[in-house]
Amino acid sequence: MTHTPNHELSMTVLMTPDMANFAGNVHGGTVLKFLDQVAYACASRYAARYVVTVSVDQVMFLQPIHVGELVTFLASINYTGTSSMEVGVKVLAENIRSQQKRHVNSCFFTMVAVDDDRHPVAVPVLQPANERAKRRYEQALLRKQLRLELSSRLKAIKAMN
Repeated sequence: MTHTPNHELSMTVLMTPDMANFAGNVHGGTVLKFLDQVAYACASRYAARYVVTVSVDQVMFLQPIHVGELVTFLASINYTGTSSMEVGVKVLAENIRSQQKRHVNSCFFTMVAVDDDRHPVAVPVLQPANERAKRRYEQALLRKQLRLELSSRLKAIKAMN
């Protein structure tokens, strides 16, 4: 049994007919539900707290997912603020027979750890342990800056009304 660090989590789900449209493609909403679940599980385990979803960025449906495929959701904490965490999720679809894997989706969740009264609480500081983790941390910092800039611009547009 391999040990997964507490800042990473993987979940594999078989795609069944009830998750798909008439063409046999899995509904985007089904994928979004699993994305939120794995991001929640990863963030809550890391923080040892319940968490809430604040935002979802850059959901890219790169290729369709088909009934009968195994879909693996790979989640990792990329960055921590005081109470917030960026969780990156990469999604791989695997044809069971050929074992061919395809990168079908990626996105980034911002989750906030909360106490029993749903107030934000501090999370452990993420210490990137290797080059990949350091790169993810730096990229997450850039995405955080972009989110803040976008939020500021949207407020300015709203104020114009």
